[in-house]
Amino acid sequence: MKIHKVTPGYGASWYIKWTASIILLIGMVLTALELTPINLVFHLVGVAGWFVVGYMWHDRAMMVVNAVATFIFLVGILTWYV
Repeated sequence: MKIHKVTPGYGASWYIKWTASIILLIGMVLTALELTPINLVFHLVGVAGWFVVGYMWHDRAMMVVNAVATFIFLVGILTWYV
């Protein structure tokens, strides 16, 4: 059975999704190393990137999840500094 790929390849969204994914993985490593608040910044940038991808793909679920995650990480960063 051949799997049919439905996501666009090598356009702007492709570069954003892979960059955001790598940034999120770096954020996870920083979280494992307990390096706060820089881990929150990496997560914020990563989920914001995935929000943009969701917008480009007209995927409401991706936009909602990543908009909420963006807000959560923003609150976390603000809480750290205030």
